Amino acid sequence: MRGASHESLARAEEALAGVSPAEALGGELFSIAKLLDSNGALRRALTDPARPKDTKVGLAQQLFGGKISAQALEILSVAVSGRWVSGRDLADALDQLSVEAEVAYADSRRKLDEVEDELFRLDRVVAVERALADKLGDRVIPVEHRQQLIRGLLQGKADVSTVRLAERAVDGRGRSFAASMRSYQVAAAARRSASIATVRVATDLSEAERTRLADALSRQYGRQIQLNVIVDPQVVGGVRVDIGDEVIDGTIAARLDEAQRRIAG
Repeated sequence: MRGASHESLARAEEALAGVSPAEALGGELFSIAKLLDSNGALRRALTDPARPKDTKVGLAQQLFGGKISAQALEILSVAVSGRWVSGRDLADALDQLSVEAEVAYADSRRKLDEVEDELFRLDRVVAVERALADKLGDRVIPVEHRQQLIRGLLQGKADVSTVRLAERAVDGRGRSFAASMRSYQVAAAARRSASIATVRVATDLSEAERTRLADALSRQYGRQIQLNVIVDPQVVGGVRVDIGDEVIDGTIAARLDEAQRRIAG
């Protein structure tokens, strides 16, 4: 998201930060995003730069007043009063806000760490279970059936916020399940002003080792770092750390590859 759209999203995020996160808020914002996806006329009416912002806000309040919570209507009103580079940017913004609202709700219940860990674990399970991944991503299967599958998988095993986000990832709005899940983990980390480091090791780290590595990375990057540890036999030994586009590779496999390249000239 760029330019005016980015600024409008920032103002909507400020509005979200100013409300107490209710359980239904994330779902309401996501439902509006989905409605805008399917209704081009409404999307254009709410983002038309030629229309006064009061007119757009009035339209949103007329259409959604009494149908969504006062919190959701407040955030929507701030969103439509902004300027958007394209109509779809508003829908994308409401989707992002819906995730941030769900994460804020988990945080308000002191469940944020639990939800973040559950999202990571589910992401790994789906990545490994190819048949499950294929079913979740099969657009021929109605989305309601795929969401029922993920609910059955998580029933009694995950927090309600994790379940709702997983159901949303199945819907995807054009993104893959994996891409959605990773964006949710980033949102959870951002809630704590942290970054996610994906750590690959040959054998699992102890709690003391995890703490030392997280502290060292936090000092290096100047912000809190959340570790997602993956045990990967291909690592051979040492540690590989991915933070965004950066890779810190201290594995034996990497050193062997480098030695082979040098020998090959």
